Amino acid sequence: MPLTPTSSLAPSARERLTQVGRSRAERTRAADGRLRSLLSDAFAATGIPPTAGGVSVVALGGYGREELSAASDLDVLLLYDDRCPDVAAVAERLWYPLWDDRVALDHSVRTVAETSEAAAGDLRTALSLLDARHVAGDAALTIQLRTTLLAGWRRTAPRRLPELERSCRERAVRVGEIAALLEPDLKEARGGLRDGVVMRALAATWLVDVPQVNIARLRSGLLDVRDVLHEVGGRRPTDRLRADLQADVAAGCGLPDRDALLRYVYHLGRTMSHTADIAWRRAGRALAGRSVRRGSRTRPRPGPALTPLGPGVAAVDGEVVLAPEARLGTDPLLPLRAAYAAADHGLLLAPHTADRLGSTPATLPTPWPAEARRLFTALLGSGPDLLAVWETCDQAGLVNDLVPEWDRVRCAPQYSPVHRHTVDRHLLDTCVEASRLVRRVYRPDLLLVGALLHDLGKGERGERGDRDGEGGEPGRPARDHSVTGAEIAARLAPRWGFDQADTATLVLLVRHHLLLADTATRRDLDDPTTIRQVAAVVGDADTLDLLAALTEADARATGPAAWTPWRAALVGRLVGHVRRHLERGQVPAPGPLAQWQRALAREHVPGVVVEPPEIDGEPFRITAVAPGRVGSLATVAGVLALARLSVRSASVHTDGDVGVSIWTVAGEPPDPAVLRERLDAALSGRDQVAPRVARMDATHAAHGRPGLTAPADVRVASGASAAATVLEVRAHDRPGLFHQICAAVAATGCSVRSAHVSTWADNAVDVFYLTRPQGGPLDDGVAAQVAESIRTALDDRGTNR
Repeated sequence: MPLTPTSSLAPSARERLTQVGRSRAERTRAADGRLRSLLSDAFAATGIPPTAGGVSVVALGGYGREELSAASDLDVLLLYDDRCPDVAAVAERLWYPLWDDRVALDHSVRTVAETSEAAAGDLRTALSLLDARHVAGDAALTIQLRTTLLAGWRRTAPRRLPELERSCRERAVRVGEIAALLEPDLKEARGGLRDGVVMRALAATWLVDVPQVNIARLRSGLLDVRDVLHEVGGRRPTDRLRADLQADVAAGCGLPDRDALLRYVYHLGRTMSHTADIAWRRAGRALAGRSVRRGSRTRPRPGPALTPLGPGVAAVDGEVVLAPEARLGTDPLLPLRAAYAAADHGLLLAPHTADRLGSTPATLPTPWPAEARRLFTALLGSGPDLLAVWETCDQAGLVNDLVPEWDRVRCAPQYSPVHRHTVDRHLLDTCVEASRLVRRVYRPDLLLVGALLHDLGKGERGERGDRDGEGGEPGRPARDHSVTGAEIAARLAPRWGFDQADTATLVLLVRHHLLLADTATRRDLDDPTTIRQVAAVVGDADTLDLLAALTEADARATGPAAWTPWRAALVGRLVGHVRRHLERGQVPAPGPLAQWQRALAREHVPGVVVEPPEIDGEPFRITAVAPGRVGSLATVAGVLALARLSVRSASVHTDGDVGVSIWTVAGEPPDPAVLRERLDAALSGRDQVAPRVARMDATHAAHGRPGLTAPADVRVASGASAAATVLEVRAHDRPGLFHQICAAVAATGCSVRSAHVSTWADNAVDVFYLTRPQGGPLDDGVAAQVAESIRTALDDRGTNR
């Protein structure tokens, strides 16, 4: 069910705000009546017949939009032409009585041509004139003015819209965003009343479809709050919702407290900002398309074609939509697939698509299947494009299906100036920051989910933060949000399909996400007891890496004051001490082969067995047998990649002179006989796999977003094994990644004793046990050379992208 800003208001608050809106309408009607009466008196005094024409009174700006507050100026234009014999006398009869009444008047006297010239010369004037509304006099003259102004606006839109968008960005930088300010400016801040005016102007260009009914509803909500703010402000009304006025404004709006007021205002502003972002993106594409059509000598092509992005999901004209074959209402993965496709490709998730998905839900089973969990964590790891996609999903009511506890943090204010954003936006910003740190951890999915969950315990009355500078609203009892968040994580993680061990890790991350920052800044790092206490909490080095990355992501998302070089150095020093105290656990070795797999290895070289998935669409297993020579593993990986199979995990075993690899893959289950023939052709050299995989990677890269993936991280895990050298590779996943790494290892002459491939979100974490041809670990120098060879190969591929 799509969300609306008023959906959480109590009936009493809705009634009170409705009364405020009625008062605003009454002020407009009163002003209209006064001006009509004054113009009638002016006609009588000057002897001009009312039916003569040639003069009209036009309301502009906020008055033209019928948005008069108690503190608003009366913006009035006296419009005339050569049929009016004495416009100066008419003007005097209009303005002087208003001045005598101490009305704040912004007036002008112009012809249609003069008004059109003023609009052409100044953007702000043009916006005000677009809201021209007839009040009294010659209605035909007002219609002529509006027709002229709108025609000029539409004609000059390609030139003026970039200027208007630039001014909006500059204003946002100067004033800030409504949902990021403890004292937001309801008019000028991003997402405020000024943006609503801009959206009206954008709609007037006819270039894009702007949801004007929604914009009007959002503006009405902000105007209601501003009207109450002006009443509370007394003789010095302000558009800034000052902290010392918030409690009184909340009461005037029928809301229980300032927390409820800020949530309401933030929701209005966030929705306005999101709507404006969508409109500007579409306007940009429309202007670009118009330029291409005008510059092309060819006939315009028919409408844009659908580009498939996944089952039931496609892209068209820069937006992700549902494909014709989409199983709406019966495919529970469809919303996640659409959201991830949009974020991964940097596209807009079409609002009407999100609304359709939200109004026709297909419930995910509990616990979630593995593919749902993969799509969810991949969405969280998609970087900055997560923000717009998540907001679209939230506006459509999809987020509550994914994270039932999201209501508690949606638009929840944070009363510390250290924080830049509301609780929900902070959680998403932490995911964005964590997506840049996934190379540092063995389980990126746990880092990303921990980022989403870490402050979910905030939002309800009484929760507080524990970092320096944080805190709940003054006067409220303090309660540790980390404890509440850990309880929420313990409920949500099993629902999302995480097993008991992963759930315990997520609970630990949420419960102790402030541990490193607090300890580093409040304890003696040279005291052995301090180190032992932290080590006892984290338990192992992998969890320490997760907690360290979450600490940094959380602090960076909070604001510059939370992650200074001093704090970063202290946390780094603490992590180093704890790491040295802990004994790094061995990378898990592959489990023993099943009896049938050993039999396959003895009887069939090459051999392939495909175990079909238990549920259609779920990952499945493939066992492949190949000669245990250097390079065979790369060949098998290449054959699987060319079969359009996405690797989720794999383990490799060497049994004598035969290699047995067990793969968990996603895709369409292949015919085992066909796959065996392809493997045989590749192993015998009849089919050159490497060039074909390279071409597939190039195609994949061409549809991605160049420059947005971090460089590969290749490291030697010292002391992880006494029998082999353990090499860890973290890189952005792509179809031919595992093949490329194996080929780079083979080129060095090393043997792969075993390998462990994991794909978390859109990142691969591959661990290789390497030995010399005659067995035993590599020399340190050789290991460093192998690591550098792999790093160079992956970076070259990244550059080619």
